[in-house]
Amino acid sequence: MATRDIRGIQGWCDPKFENVRDAFVQNFERGLEPGGAAVAVTLGGHPVVDLHGGFVDRGHTQRWQKDTLINLASTTKGILAICVLRLVDQGALELDAPVARYWPAFGCLGKEGITVRDVLSYRAGLPALRTRLSPEALYDWTAMTEALVAEEPWWPPGTQHGYHAMTIGWLAGELVRRVSGRTVGRYLREQLALPFDLDLHIGLGPREEARTADVRATRPEPGQPSFVETVMTDPDSMSGRAFLNPVLCLTPQVLNSHAWRATELPFANAHGTASALAHLYGALAHTGGRVLSASLVDVARTEHAFGYDPVLREITRYGVGFMLPHEGFACSPNPRAFGNPGAGGYLAFADPEASLGFAYVTSKMSLSTLLDPRAAALSEATYACL
Repeated sequence: MATRDIRGIQGWCDPKFENVRDAFVQNFERGLEPGGAAVAVTLGGHPVVDLHGGFVDRGHTQRWQKDTLINLASTTKGILAICVLRLVDQGALELDAPVARYWPAFGCLGKEGITVRDVLSYRAGLPALRTRLSPEALYDWTAMTEALVAEEPWWPPGTQHGYHAMTIGWLAGELVRRVSGRTVGRYLREQLALPFDLDLHIGLGPREEARTADVRATRPEPGQPSFVETVMTDPDSMSGRAFLNPVLCLTPQVLNSHAWRATELPFANAHGTASALAHLYGALAHTGGRVLSASLVDVARTEHAFGYDPVLREITRYGVGFMLPHEGFACSPNPRAFGNPGAGGYLAFADPEASLGFAYVTSKMSLSTLLDPRAAALSEATYACL
């Protein structure tokens, strides 16, 4: 059924999922969405929720549309993982092969034994770069991959895990480039976006940039923890370097810039719609074999790392390419659901047991927790409807 126009909220919702519509409306009515947002859910491969509302600009002059794009932050990492795993399915990569088989220069300074699986499960030991780089290096693929070649692991690879906030983009992205002959953005477009009709992009052209909403930042409430503010007080730590070198990306000045939107940065600058994300994860949850084989989906959501994450400074749990539910990231009651949150409040995941794909995107950046309360409310409402 079409939802009523409450604060500009538009879209479609199956009557059985009215709880999700109500939770989405409440996020706006409580002032939690000062900009715009969208939520989408698929069940059994079919859409059951596709809602959007609010505005794309700070002046509130342009309504959020069905095809409005937004920066997807670290939910990008799940898209990147799907690209890499698709190459595994195609026989171009082996999970337990050393990265140096495909990228020979990488195999030095203690990185010789790092495997593709280590990279995707955040156990490679390369969450940050010790050498300070200029802010411009962010947009220079060669400069970043050469910096990773020259880097030594922060821990013996495979012995522990830690969030590779930015470096995963070049580590996994270079594997895609070397074995497919295509950049991640081109691979995504040709192998996933076009064949499956998904409005997802890494590296925007002028037409896509013209329909992209601006990201807005908000400071946390008094007494509410902010991880970014914490690491900025300790920029030389591993966590600090992971998020600040070559530059802190989590600001509207960066995220709304043409340089950010146009460059391929597959750790955090995919742009897309909630509907496209939900359909992508819904395909993984319901139609294993079209996007990834069922056996590889099973590998992706099998626990490979669980415990204290010295980069995020909290407990995290990873499969291969995806974060898995745990107490600090209770996106789903199913411990074998899999997906990724994103700084700002974003959330996208698949739950094969429920045959569910879920995605929530927003223009209001919140940097306090792995699971934003807005996304949590929408996920809980979704499961209440099953």
